[in-house]
Amino acid sequence: MRASVDRAPDRSRADETGSHIYSMYGIVSAMTYSVAVAGCTGYAGGELLRLLLQHPDVTIGALTGNSSVGDSLGLHQPHLAPLADRIVVPTTAEELAGHDVVFLALPHGTSAAIAEQLGDDVLIVDAGADFRLKEAGQWEKFYGSPHAGTWPYGLPELPGARAAIAGSKRVAVPGCYPTATTLALLPAVAAGLVDASQISVVAASGLSGAGKSLKPNLLGSEAMGNMSPYGVGGMHRHTPEIVQNLSGVTDAPVNVSFTPLLAPMPRGILATCSAPVAEGVTTAAAREAYASHYEGEPFVDLLPEGVWPQTAAVVGSNRVTVQVVVDETAGRLIAISAIDNLTKGTAGGAVQSMNLALGLPETTGLSAVGVAP
Repeated sequence: MRASVDRAPDRSRADETGSHIYSMYGIVSAMTYSVAVAGCTGYAGGELLRLLLQHPDVTIGALTGNSSVGDSLGLHQPHLAPLADRIVVPTTAEELAGHDVVFLALPHGTSAAIAEQLGDDVLIVDAGADFRLKEAGQWEKFYGSPHAGTWPYGLPELPGARAAIAGSKRVAVPGCYPTATTLALLPAVAAGLVDASQISVVAASGLSGAGKSLKPNLLGSEAMGNMSPYGVGGMHRHTPEIVQNLSGVTDAPVNVSFTPLLAPMPRGILATCSAPVAEGVTTAAAREAYASHYEGEPFVDLLPEGVWPQTAAVVGSNRVTVQVVVDETAGRLIAISAIDNLTKGTAGGAVQSMNLALGLPETTGLSAVGVAP
């Protein structure tokens, strides 16, 4: 529901809940959407709130949690100064009701129960995995619970995705690894530049991708100065999501060997993807296909030849950097991408999808400018 917000004429200010209103004189009317964030104390929830505080068309309503109920948000998200005094309330349908938009930043398998209690008139953007996969068998294999269904998939760069998201009241945000990997490989698979049945992906992620849960391998003393693989041998939950995305742009069979790595950095994903290259495909031809495919995309940058993606260049931004080359000796195409796993990989993708669903300009509240050093 749109709401008209009037501000006093005495000074210029930015409303602490995200509706930015600037006025020196007179009354300014701003049209806003009310949003709630479930799971506000986690990394994804915190990043959502950071972005929403900069969004000109929203006001931030209920902030919900579980074990943090009754705490001030500042105890868990000290960087969100404008919201520091807000109190975390229980994650219930009652607390989330009445908002125009509800973001669910909850553990996998828990979004469906909340979503089914909310009305069809509210836009729900799920940052969890509950509604990403189309095949019930794949969900049950990797997540071990009944499949809740499939929602429009919140990766606007996929063919047909923008049309599916526009006007929808339900959006499933992609996983961070599938976002990085899909955007690295999408033009190559769509144009038939590679044998998609022999894709290999090795992707390194910052520790925030594992969430805030206390695990020995995520302690600073264990992670600093160390890289380690996990989910090896086709065991990672994001594998079927990557296959699903790439299968949508080709009639050829798609098979992905995916090896994720934990890297000693807070944020970011660097995905190195390769596959046997089709006969006659050169680096120049591959770059031409990528440039054509991503022309006009606001958040995907094909880097100049010889310049390689790096995670530090995209920190805090919704930007994806991509590079592609053909290894003629090995006969393989190599595509590398870098994203911030918390921004484009989660919260930024969620806000981008919200904008499309509400009919707002897609880039509203999002930046392609990173933070360095």
